Amino acid sequence: MTYDIDAVRSHFPALEAGGAHFEGPAGTQTPRQVIDAIAEVLSNPLSNRGAATAGERNADRTVTGARRAMADLLGADPAGVVFGRSATQLTYDFARTLAKTWTPGDEVVVTRLDHDANIRPWVQAARGAGVTVRWADFDPATGELSPGDIGAVLSERTRLVAVTGASNLIGTRPDLPGIARLAHERGALFYVDGVHHAAHSFVDVGLLGADFYVCSPYKFLGPHLGVLAAAPGLLEGLAPDKLAPSTDVVPERFELGTLPYEFLAGVIAAVDFLAGLADGGPSSPGDTGDRRQRLARSFAALEEHEEGLRRRMEEGLAGLAPVTLRSRAADRTPTLLLTLEGRDTQDAYRHLAGLGVTAPSGSFYALEASRRLGLGDTGGLRAGLAPYNNTQDVDRLLEGLADFLRRPSR
Repeated sequence: MTYDIDAVRSHFPALEAGGAHFEGPAGTQTPRQVIDAIAEVLSNPLSNRGAATAGERNADRTVTGARRAMADLLGADPAGVVFGRSATQLTYDFARTLAKTWTPGDEVVVTRLDHDANIRPWVQAARGAGVTVRWADFDPATGELSPGDIGAVLSERTRLVAVTGASNLIGTRPDLPGIARLAHERGALFYVDGVHHAAHSFVDVGLLGADFYVCSPYKFLGPHLGVLAAAPGLLEGLAPDKLAPSTDVVPERFELGTLPYEFLAGVIAAVDFLAGLADGGPSSPGDTGDRRQRLARSFAALEEHEEGLRRRMEEGLAGLAPVTLRSRAADRTPTLLLTLEGRDTQDAYRHLAGLGVTAPSGSFYALEASRRLGLGDTGGLRAGLAPYNNTQDVDRLLEGLADFLRRPSR
């Protein structure tokens, strides 16, 4: 098993501009194979799904192929893969749908670690249904969210527990199987926001215990849309609002309007690219094992590569005063949140941008987490890794920060 970073980088046209990209948690750059797949679908006959014409067959083949690709990526059933405009939109849709099954006095659990897209839809749906919201806290000193933190707010009336798979702000990866066991013991459903998690972890929704797992392909080299995975039988028991003529078949009953076929083609290409990361890029005829097996190999190689870069970043940051690293959990993604005592991280962001290094500043929609860390709505400087980052990128980031800190504050 290898990770040839130069071979991986060669597939990304955006890198030819010379920038060092640390905005992966907000969205990754795109490999040529994904771009070409999108263009190919749009260059051939295309229509609504069916079997009579070439355009209908192309659309149908693209949709079914994308469901299989995402099922392979997530260890899910293709018949339970739902596509939507974004993870936020899908979560709102499912919050409204699940709220129909709640009654006053029921409870839902959200956490202060989560992105607001896995908080506000549930809070608002609960308000409309007369349901109580229980908040699970995390330890701001360590960044840890434990099963015990969730267990402390569960009751016999808990109907749903919503937890991040990985914090997009500080990288914390909670113990999802442990949380799932506690939720299921109470008869509650477990909804996992995997938007940041799926970009850095080999996912198996069954082993995680997730009843619903939502993610966004543009966080892992694909196009902008959302994906939700659930057991088909669970979806069969839910009745979403939809148009009268639209199908009642699962999973299509949850997909409102015509799907973006060109983006689904990009999803297939992105998953195929990820499956070949251990060999420098997209899958090749010489690859052994099926796509799921190749994805396992590739994510093992990717995690080793990203962990090495994360250690390099952390060791370099340790020598830079007055930098405070807020990403401290024992199990975390290669995503670092920094604050600079006496300095504005927005100024640092702009300084780095002038050097061709993209590491944005903010709370990144993780408002509750930022506030719990004592950072208000301002947050900090976030540097997140992606499959194409290399040691030169890391060194440019460290040198740029050192240069910024040497300059007098305004």
